[in-house]
Amino acid sequence: MIASPLPKRATRQTLPSPTASRLGALAHVAAVALLVGAAGCSRGPTQPGALSEERQSEAEYDVAREFFGKRQYRPALEHARRAVELNDENAKGAYLTSIVYLAFCAGDPASPDCRLPEAERFARLAVKADERFRDAKNLLGNVLILQKKFKEAIEVLEPLTRDPAYIESHLAWNNLGWAQTEAGQLDAAIASLKNAVAQPRFCVGHYRLGIAYEKKSDLARAESSFSSALAVESPDCQSLQDAWDARGRVRLRLGRAVDAKTDFERCREISPKTPTGALCAKAAASLTGGT
Repeated sequence: MIASPLPKRATRQTLPSPTASRLGALAHVAAVALLVGAAGCSRGPTQPGALSEERQSEAEYDVAREFFGKRQYRPALEHARRAVELNDENAKGAYLTSIVYLAFCAGDPASPDCRLPEAERFARLAVKADERFRDAKNLLGNVLILQKKFKEAIEVLEPLTRDPAYIESHLAWNNLGWAQTEAGQLDAAIASLKNAVAQPRFCVGHYRLGIAYEKKSDLARAESSFSSALAVESPDCQSLQDAWDARGRVRLRLGRAVDAKTDFERCREISPKTPTGALCAKAAASLTGGT
């Protein structure tokens, strides 16, 4: 789910991966932002003596982007890093480098290539190179959350939600709400995530809102939010494995065992080999007296 065809802006999603929900969500957000927003980032006029290296840097970035689109992450990383080595003000190159590290994490969080500190370093480089690069700020917020640096993430994301020039503000609200949830600021998280789902087809926003309600033990609203996530007519949203698991879990607590079993079975069908799928399989079996 890292490099998918570009959907319309109005329906752009951050979708958890079955194998690593948070990392998959992040990689997908970043990949889409790369396709939509990065092309607009430029450094303006340059000194003639630097022109050759800047052109080489842009060429390396273009090659890296092609490899990334083919999910060939190792050569993508090599060329993206080279782009930054040639020109440390190449915001697009730094942004893509951060994304590639996250792609490795989405594939296997235990991989030695999954290097969140490096992802953070290059995201910061992108922001430093172009302070108007709002998608890079959103990316940085994501990376900080993944490293459990929730306070720092909130400090990065809060100003972004108030930036009228950021047309993808629902993404920033979603990530801010995620950070606030993880930090235990549940009332603030719910307020942020309600802003995120002002874009009604943003299924991950609905999912994260459900998590915040669940943590607050407001099970009825949690179930409703998870249902809203799964009701979005999109293959990605309807295969949001974590949402099926979460709704099943909440429905079980609400005493709706039959409905919970149906959700766990759907979760298992998406992929029984993921950690979430294995949990769903066990939960479904327990509701039928299996093992």
